[in-house]
Amino acid sequence: MSESRHAHCVVELAGEILWLLAHKAGYWPARKMLVIADIHFGKAAAFRALGMPVPRGTTTQNLLALDALLASYACEEIVFLGDFLHARAAHAPATVAAMLAWRARHPGLRLTVVRGNHDAHAGDPAAALGIRMVDEPHQVGKLSFCHHPDTAAPGYVLAGHVHPVFHLRAERGGLRLPCFLLGQQRAILPSFGAFTGGHAVRPAAGERVYVTADAAVFALPANC
Repeated sequence: MSESRHAHCVVELAGEILWLLAHKAGYWPARKMLVIADIHFGKAAAFRALGMPVPRGTTTQNLLALDALLASYACEEIVFLGDFLHARAAHAPATVAAMLAWRARHPGLRLTVVRGNHDAHAGDPAAALGIRMVDEPHQVGKLSFCHHPDTAAPGYVLAGHVHPVFHLRAERGGLRLPCFLLGQQRAILPSFGAFTGGHAVRPAAGERVYVTADAAVFALPANC
């Protein structure tokens, strides 16, 4: 079941109502929970440490994007579906200071990170951030929060890792848009972080695609 709206689409997954947000996140209204995949704090810093000229300010962009969501949706907890930190460069003083300043603005917000493959290499974030770190699958009710989509789990899987995008074809090139990929047993969320790229996906039989563009999210026809 789905209901399309401008800023979000309402879907039913394992009997639970979730919203797919235009800003590349999920929202579970019954739990007042935001679900975010692949924010990759420190990715740009890691690339610059290797001598690559990549944009600055991605940590600030990520934190401002989180603030925008928190201003729009009643939220008591954020669950990050892995790859919270990109690499050890995310522990740089400037990055940690920005994250601590953001955390100080939201002291009562519960933060949970499901460890992903990048988190394994980067290490856990600073303890002062007050983040609960868990391994996949992290079970909440009928939903299993994971990083890897193929993780064996007892409930319906919400995962990241893939950074899915969908290529909308047109006569002149088309568009590559971040998307949600929903199947019978799992849903893959788009990467939330700035400067994270994307992997083109094609829906298998029984899968649905919801693409995000500007401030809108919408379901694609099955034969698109």
